[in-house]
Amino acid sequence: MKNPTTTTSSPLFLRAAWGEDTPRAPLWLMRQAGRYLPEYRAIKARASFWEMVRTPELAAEITLQPLRRFPLDAAILFSDIMTPLPAMGVPIEFNPGPVVAEPLRTQAQLEALRLPEPQEIAPYVAEAIRLVRRELAGKPVALIGFAGAPLTLATYLVQGSGAKDYEEFRAFLRQAPHLAHQLLQKLTELTIRYLRMQIEAGAEAVQLFDSWAGLHDPDTYRTFGLPYNQKVLSALAGLGVPRIYLAVGASHLYPLLALLPCEAVSVDWRLSLAQVRPFFPAHTLQGNLDPAVLLAPLEVITQEAHKVLRAGLGGPHIFNLGHGVIRTTPPEHVAHLVEVVHQFNRHSEEPA
Repeated sequence: MKNPTTTTSSPLFLRAAWGEDTPRAPLWLMRQAGRYLPEYRAIKARASFWEMVRTPELAAEITLQPLRRFPLDAAILFSDIMTPLPAMGVPIEFNPGPVVAEPLRTQAQLEALRLPEPQEIAPYVAEAIRLVRRELAGKPVALIGFAGAPLTLATYLVQGSGAKDYEEFRAFLRQAPHLAHQLLQKLTELTIRYLRMQIEAGAEAVQLFDSWAGLHDPDTYRTFGLPYNQKVLSALAGLGVPRIYLAVGASHLYPLLALLPCEAVSVDWRLSLAQVRPFFPAHTLQGNLDPAVLLAPLEVITQEAHKVLRAGLGGPHIFNLGHGVIRTTPPEHVAHLVEVVHQFNRHSEEPA
């Protein structure tokens, strides 16, 4: 549904996220602030990942770096989905992905998890949001906050680190479903508090990353994913920000994802937006260029971006990648993509 406070002077991203079929697709890219930018690598050379996340001035600077290069319609806060977990008493390291030294498998470990108050979770995130909003004041750029979905956070907590198919976690759901539900309930409340804190600090939209939802069959997702995502997203209703949900490799779950109380659904590159649209007739679609396209020649980028833009016609569309920017992406290819999207008039083009 449309936000009654949104006007034609509101940032284009927010207008589309609230359901307006805008004449141009607003554009931002997942992982737009990161390793493909030399200015990011310069900071990374002198600061660890946690130092960058936990130092508001650095997190704000990295968030703003792509906005200085490209006329994007939204910034997404530089952080990580694991950021709120240390406040529960779970040490997190990155090597290079997240590592939990003692994977959670027992009732005693679960009971030891504390549920922090919102101001305790990650105060440096709130400060970084305020710094970014100050820099963006008066500019037509929205700031997106985000969090990991409970099922995805549980995946890392139980598995302990990245894995191809997360067999330990999938077995845990079957072997200890009661424990799994207790864990998911705690993570749900943590996520609600964390996202509310971001909104209060100035985030103008929020995205819930359910990176590993696609691992599960529909019955498993219906049991361990859907009700907790519904609770998180419902708790944010009425706060004046559009809610975006992302699940990767989850096209088999689309009938269930359509039940989520959110304004926008971000989809990966595996299906055309024209194929996805019937599942989400009341939602804005976000996506879904294959990130690997940005490694191709400029004429290929133009061709593939036009395919996505035409497939996104027939309803509100936010242009994005189907997942994050690949680290070897040339920045000039991103600049070309932005130009292509800006030149595409959605109200004068024919659908694919």
